[in-house]
Amino acid sequence: MLVTGGAGYIGAHVIRRLLAAGHDLVVIDNLSTGHRQAVGDVPLVVADFADGETLARLGEEGAFGAVIHLAAHAEVAESVAYPERYYRNNVVRSLELLEWIRQAGWGGVVFSSSAAVYGEPAAIPITEDHPTVPTNPYGETKLSFERALAAYDHAHGLPFVALRYFNAAGADPEGGIGEDHGAGESHLIPLLLRAALDDKATVKIFGTDYPTSDGTAVRDYVHVCDLAEAHVQALALLEKKESGFFNLGHGEGFSVREVAGVCALVSGQRIEATEAPRRPGDPAVLVASSRKAREVLGWKPRYPALQEIVGSAWDWHRNHPTGYSKASS
Repeated sequence: MLVTGGAGYIGAHVIRRLLAAGHDLVVIDNLSTGHRQAVGDVPLVVADFADGETLARLGEEGAFGAVIHLAAHAEVAESVAYPERYYRNNVVRSLELLEWIRQAGWGGVVFSSSAAVYGEPAAIPITEDHPTVPTNPYGETKLSFERALAAYDHAHGLPFVALRYFNAAGADPEGGIGEDHGAGESHLIPLLLRAALDDKATVKIFGTDYPTSDGTAVRDYVHVCDLAEAHVQALALLEKKESGFFNLGHGEGFSVREVAGVCALVSGQRIEATEAPRRPGDPAVLVASSRKAREVLGWKPRYPALQEIVGSAWDWHRNHPTGYSKASS
């Protein structure tokens, strides 16, 4: 199994679950945002995921049963400011990888997609047949590659599973791996928990005038270990030469203010927050229907409670206050 982006936050949890399921793995990651420590003992190739020489060498060493493609630029606000980066990496480079997979006969593809493909939802919860009208370049690039996967399946019989993540959060309860995006962290829960560890820190709440119960954006949070489990089940679908799109969420939304309250409760700390304008491209509400994933993949989340998700993240952050660079004693 080849895993692109396996040294990242979600990737580290995916490879741990794949190993537990008995899969042999190779990770390719340029470590621009990932961490070598997160990979553990899995063979790591430090390179761009679409580097031709690297892929050729890997192909000479043997065929891969499937490729799990997790490598991507994944910040909404950054995609609005620098769309060229996102189209180049998430579409152009990903298409180069896809062509390598086809020519090498490497089975199929499990793709790390996103709820961002939907844009502003017309109905809640969002099902997989909801119109896909992204409101930012990040979502556009994810949708573009989804369409390429469907076209390759139709033309070449290359099966795929596109997993549309809602908001990944939490950390492996067994410890050792968690969410560390360094100084570029933009995800709400780690920002809140960092502020809980630093009484001088303040978290910005972007947008307080959304059409929601308290004016802040609402999101569906899913434990990263539950996301990882879905990749194992997606591989079983690929083995049947079947393809599909699947939402991964819990079907329950929490506002930014509600999440902040849970983080304060779990950490036992006061968390300072300030209001800021909305960020471009952020929808008001994103809540999933994951009925299809449950029925077709057999996916059943083990950690559905937001307090449990936040609790596992808190354990990681307080034991790794500076991330992977130095764990506390």
